Amino acid sequence: MRPANIVTSVADVLAGIAISGYFLNVETDYFPVLLLCVSTIGLYGGGIVFNDVFDAELDKIERPERAIPSGAVKLNEAIFLGTFLLLTGIAAAFFLSVLSGILAALIAFFALLYNKYAKHHSFLGPLNMGLCRGLNLLLGISIIASSLNEWYFLGIVPLIYIFSITMISQGEVHGSNRNKLYYGAFLYLMVISSMLYLSWARGQVLIALFFIIPFAWMIFKPLFRAIKEPLGKNIGKAVKAGVISLILMDAAWAAVFGSPIAAICIAILLPVSLWLAKRFAVT
Repeated sequence: MRPANIVTSVADVLAGIAISGYFLNVETDYFPVLLLCVSTIGLYGGGIVFNDVFDAELDKIERPERAIPSGAVKLNEAIFLGTFLLLTGIAAAFFLSVLSGILAALIAFFALLYNKYAKHHSFLGPLNMGLCRGLNLLLGISIIASSLNEWYFLGIVPLIYIFSITMISQGEVHGSNRNKLYYGAFLYLMVISSMLYLSWARGQVLIALFFIIPFAWMIFKPLFRAIKEPLGKNIGKAVKAGVISLILMDAAWAAVFGSPIAAICIAILLPVSLWLAKRFAVT
């Protein structure tokens, strides 16, 4: 289920909720927040489980340490778990609203599409995975339906970011040429530039920089090392850093939209994710 990654999906949803302005209400009801967090946990966890289900035969060769090829989990057990998680994620979102439920169902659909087909395509795979993350941010924004009409276009930012990570990860097993890593660095710069522009437009530059600077440091340091030596292990570290750093990007979104307390709460998830990343696989 990649527990460390699941924490980042919760951060995505919390960032979306902050973008919607929901946390600015002094009488905020946190039950809808809880529902969306449960939803994204189920969706991400279920999607990852089915990733291993569809890759079970290939993992016997390339990733024998994973749960299914190692024999720790039976294939039918994994299918049951993945189905349960996805249905739980969709149901929790529908319990909040039809709009949230539809977004959750779309995330589940595109997660399965990625696992079965798109991941084997060098362009469609990263695009599909990025779409899942973009929809996850929109799932958070959907807590206030009207805000989705205003900020739906922000889903393109995590799409670009995850596109870059997924593209970089394609060389994780056997190594990579530097071109994909350079493309990834360029897309990273696009993401950071868009966040800086919005923080300037909304008058939140100083508080946003508090999160954007460490975010940039976390993603670029291992990426530059991978560019210098494009070996599988270095690329794996760059991918791991890119995934975990999503938490800081999400914290920056909350800061940009005037919710510094929410930003700090999201940032606190980073050490939690890092702790889990030392104990469970991230990729």
